[in-house]
Amino acid sequence: MTAPLQIAFQMDPMGGVDIDADSTFRLALEAQERGHSLFHYTPGMLAYVEGRIVARGQAMEVRRARGDHVTFGAVEERDLSGMDVVWLRQDPPFDMGYITTTHLLDRIHPGTLVVNDPTWVRNWPEKLMVLDFPDLTPPTAIARDLDVLRDFKARHGDVILKPLYGNGGAGVFRLREDDRNLASLHETFGAINREPLIVQKFLPAVSKGDKRIILVDGAPIGAINRVPAAGEVRSNMHVGGRPEKVGLTARDREICERIGGVLRERGQVFVGIDVIGDYLTEINVTSPTGLQELERFDGTNGAGLIWDAIERRRAGRG
Repeated sequence: MTAPLQIAFQMDPMGGVDIDADSTFRLALEAQERGHSLFHYTPGMLAYVEGRIVARGQAMEVRRARGDHVTFGAVEERDLSGMDVVWLRQDPPFDMGYITTTHLLDRIHPGTLVVNDPTWVRNWPEKLMVLDFPDLTPPTAIARDLDVLRDFKARHGDVILKPLYGNGGAGVFRLREDDRNLASLHETFGAINREPLIVQKFLPAVSKGDKRIILVDGAPIGAINRVPAAGEVRSNMHVGGRPEKVGLTARDREICERIGGVLRERGQVFVGIDVIGDYLTEINVTSPTGLQELERFDGTNGAGLIWDAIERRRAGRG
């Protein structure tokens, strides 16, 4: 039996989560059921003060009761080096604010176990780690230069264009072979920020679903399929995608085998990868989701497996 741990969750406000879908809520509930103590703070409350990494937040208790799922204690400041585990769980956008939190949390890790390892969360945002595995991914280009994007589209015809650091399906466009909107979209995105865009060959298999495979310490524990709504190319559930039960194929297992060891070595305990047909499209390390859907479909307690992995890592440090 693991001794009780002091757990901090760096996340968006817990009061607003969907308790039937949110993975962070499920992780917190599992931790509490194991006797661990919970502390909640939002990213804006993280600070460096004279050599210490501190956060202003509140102790919390959670329960699966809609409308009454969390109780907070008094606001207090805690030195995060005194915590056993800190969860990096705020949602993207992966902007300079997000990146700064990883730099601050680096200063307490690994003495305090930060999950996922903030160095590699920073170096491996969702759409960039896949570049290490070009044979597993669809043809891809990342560029701000419009000519590069035009050349890619001319070669591949039907493509998907999206912000490099976007999330949740926001700003995702399908440009068919005869579509002439690339320059306008490039101009629109350029007016918002200075980041590159990512363009990939369109995969028709997305009509059958975009599979989210959950890996714990580099090993797959199951998957859910997210099927786009009629007329949509985006399968994200909050834009109408429908989750459904699905198993792992031989190709899925091959992909997991290729990437699993690297994820484990670099402290990525909870990862959700996206697979369309035979292709890996994203490796989600910032704030992956899908635990509750997997538990409903397969009966797999992913949160329990994640805490098993964390408790093993803590025990391994003595």
